[in-house]
Amino acid sequence: MGRAKLPRKSTSVDMTAMCDVTFLLLSFFILTTKFKPSEAVAVTTPKSVAAKVAPEKDYVMVILDKDGKVFLEMDDVEKKEQIVNALNATRNLGINVQAFKKATFYGAPFTGLASFVTLPEDQRKGNRLPGIPVQDTANNELTSWMRVVKDAYMGQKEPAFLLKGDNMAKFPAFKAIIDAFKKNDILKFQMITTPEPAPVGTDLWKMNQSGQKREE
Repeated sequence: MGRAKLPRKSTSVDMTAMCDVTFLLLSFFILTTKFKPSEAVAVTTPKSVAAKVAPEKDYVMVILDKDGKVFLEMDDVEKKEQIVNALNATRNLGINVQAFKKATFYGAPFTGLASFVTLPEDQRKGNRLPGIPVQDTANNELTSWMRVVKDAYMGQKEPAFLLKGDNMAKFPAFKAIIDAFKKNDILKFQMITTPEPAPVGTDLWKMNQSGQKREE
């Protein structure tokens, strides 16, 4: 008895609908993606095996570049308005409130802060920025910055205090930042580092291999 022949069916698949969906998704991601802005100051952070991720909101970050210049970055617009009003009231700086609120990065002495915040954004970056004076222990302006920041958050949950220092920065500038923190009772802050895998064979490596989490 002859073997029954099965009818042959076409193996081609109409991909038109799939292509349409793919292009729609691609268009959606392109239009909704927010690219990270370039950093105002180039900082090469030291490497560490820490796994804790720095917060991206509700933070106040002090930046220390390789030349020992100090800068300040914050994200809360409402708190920035309180801070600039306090600076204008106590130091009579005449800072434009709206310009101060739009800026996320500050790197000038108090005497030049009013003109600094009105500069175009492309001029508020690079090694030519003066930075916040911290080297003079009698006039560490970062101490005053931290004081008005603390006052702005008084009675509320404090922001995450971050310190992002260049690997080539010298100790005196780093110590000046720590002194400014201590004088304002900021005893807990997070260092920003470049993550790298734990060395093979160490306790942390074994812990990661077993799937355990290290207590922070």
